[in-house]
Amino acid sequence: MTPAPARSRRRRLTQVPWLLAVPGLIAVVAFHYAPVTVGGYFAFTDWNGIGGASWIGLDNFRTIFSDPTARGALLHSLELAICFVVAVNAIGLALALALNRAVKTRNFLRLVFFTPVVMSPLAIAFIWRWIFDYGGALNRVLSTVGLDSWKRAWTGDPKTALASILVVMIWQFSGLAMVLFLAGLQGISDDIYEATLVDGASGWLRLRKVVLPLLAPALTVSATLTLITGLRVFDQVLALTDAGPAGASATLATEIYEQTFFELRYGYGAALALILTLLITAIALGQIVVLRRNEQRL
Repeated sequence: MTPAPARSRRRRLTQVPWLLAVPGLIAVVAFHYAPVTVGGYFAFTDWNGIGGASWIGLDNFRTIFSDPTARGALLHSLELAICFVVAVNAIGLALALALNRAVKTRNFLRLVFFTPVVMSPLAIAFIWRWIFDYGGALNRVLSTVGLDSWKRAWTGDPKTALASILVVMIWQFSGLAMVLFLAGLQGISDDIYEATLVDGASGWLRLRKVVLPLLAPALTVSATLTLITGLRVFDQVLALTDAGPAGASATLATEIYEQTFFELRYGYGAALALILTLLITAIALGQIVVLRRNEQRL
């Protein structure tokens, strides 16, 4: 039988980690959950940021869904997020497969592709804004190769503004998906590769039947992170197009910014923020459930 002093000492030791977590939990509640809760309350008011707030129920949400600008921002957010998730994960997977083993300079190339992820989104967006400018690098290259008819103000054209933002986001975050897939590939045993080679499996069959199923957990993480990033995009839109021209590239995040800090419709902006939060939560959780079920099937 364990002596009482030893049991009490062991009990005190197990309590220490929880005590160390208390300051972090307090900070999370104070700086994250409390503001979200307060913002959720103001979503049902007509607060203008200065005076008192009057409870108006669902009026802000009715206005949002009847406003073409707000509906357009919601549609743009979904379009960007879907295209961003598909493109970034496809490119990231291709880079991970290419830089997993065979290339001698793979460590240097991994660094090159991952560097944009840790750079400031605003700095990157301003560089690409110069590239996309009518007198910028892209149009100069098009003129050099005789494609003058393709020249345009890429971020100033309603037809290409959203696509320009998507290109910048894909360029910046493909390295993140690459690293996540590389981590998954590193966890695949060499014995599995050798067994498929002995069986005479082709490269495509090995990828489809062995590698991709084993990368399912990495895909779940990467798809979830990129989905959240795509839905909450703000810096790139603001720096590249300022949500223009004529709202052609406005997203929910930029609409929140516009309505809250320029129109001083804090209640309306809080309602938009609540919709964005619920949208990210619902889609991300739904995606995780679907991908987890797919992992179990595989």
